[in-house]
Amino acid sequence: MKEDFLHYVWQYKKFAFTNLKTVSGQELTIIHSGYYIQQAGPDFFNAQIVIDTQKWAGNVEIHLKSSDWYVHHHQTDANYDNVILHVVWEHDTDVYRKNNSVLPVLELKNYVLKEVLQQYHQLFKQKAWINCENQLATIDNFTISNWIERLFFERLEKKSNEVENLLQQNTFDWEATFFQLLAKSFGLNTNGEAFLKMSHSIPYAVIKKERFDIENMEALFFGSTGLLDEEYEDLYYVDLKRRWHFLKHKHQLGTAYYQPVQFFKHRPDNFPTIRLVQLAQLIVQHQQIFHLIVKANSTQEIYPIFNCTVSDYWQSHYVFDKPHPKKQKKISKNFIDLIILNCILPLKFAYSHANGNINPEELIRLASEVGSEKNTIIEKFNYFGLISKNSFHSQAILQLKKEYCNTNKCLNCAIGQKLINFTT
Repeated sequence: MKEDFLHYVWQYKKFAFTNLKTVSGQELTIIHSGYYIQQAGPDFFNAQIVIDTQKWAGNVEIHLKSSDWYVHHHQTDANYDNVILHVVWEHDTDVYRKNNSVLPVLELKNYVLKEVLQQYHQLFKQKAWINCENQLATIDNFTISNWIERLFFERLEKKSNEVENLLQQNTFDWEATFFQLLAKSFGLNTNGEAFLKMSHSIPYAVIKKERFDIENMEALFFGSTGLLDEEYEDLYYVDLKRRWHFLKHKHQLGTAYYQPVQFFKHRPDNFPTIRLVQLAQLIVQHQQIFHLIVKANSTQEIYPIFNCTVSDYWQSHYVFDKPHPKKQKKISKNFIDLIILNCILPLKFAYSHANGNINPEELIRLASEVGSEKNTIIEKFNYFGLISKNSFHSQAILQLKKEYCNTNKCLNCAIGQKLINFTT
């Protein structure tokens, strides 16, 4: 038994709430159970009850046992002075107010419906992976579809927090913020932070001045990630290094600490060198890329923006000084899809929120046009009956697993509430 179960029992009145009596035998009527705002202090605020003929307004505190009041030291906390009712599963000791009167207690174990209790215990039985894995397929489509949409926007809102943080750091320069987000996305999980640090080390005003010359852009990107610190006889490398030192002096970039990029475990097409030159090509080819992305409402409008290849040198190199047979190395559709999920969607959400014109249908449609992510989590949910058809679904499912399943917050989950018959 967990305390959050009692919170939900109280909030949704999943108990026989007529003919209630306190442990001292007084008649109890619940007019309003209070507001469950999950902040410091009592569990439910501004409740209204009647004990015998006396009406009370105040807060309600909930514990598994009455003695938990003292375990949590509420007797010394002024936030609990306005508690009018102590709701517990088991009453084992009296709690006294400051005026030495006994705080009224409702013992829930005498009133909770047996069916609800059985469903609760069934849900929280030890499972191999998630609590509801054997019951997930029984949930109706209406509950699933509504919950998926809410989870999708929960995840999108969380991702957009990074956008808003960067935006503040950039004094609300949306173009600079987008460049930094884009750079991080090009670095993937392994080099994302290194690429983000690189994007921070180059003022966006410098990017705008130099984005007409691909070699200058490559020099800035490679120099800011430490990839021009070696000594090679390769003429292209020597030229980029010369450009880097010139640009560094020209724009007074200083000597910022960089985070080393990683090549280990990457396929050659994902080498940081290739991703950096693709990013450079993108910035040079679309000098108003932020405005193009903001206006794009579908993948059919976004994919062409990323239709660029690498410069001549990099068509025959993955790293400096080691040529190979020529290959164009265009940005793949799968890679663009990752950028849509990790960069473009959060940016669009934050941008529309800032301008007061959020269009949920547009964001859902865009995510639905991107194929479902493929990983162990998605595969297991598919196996247990929660099918992911596109990235709108898979993003929601990843949010579900991380924020609810992994933390056993089944009572905050629409699926868990349905299984325990917690309907509002």
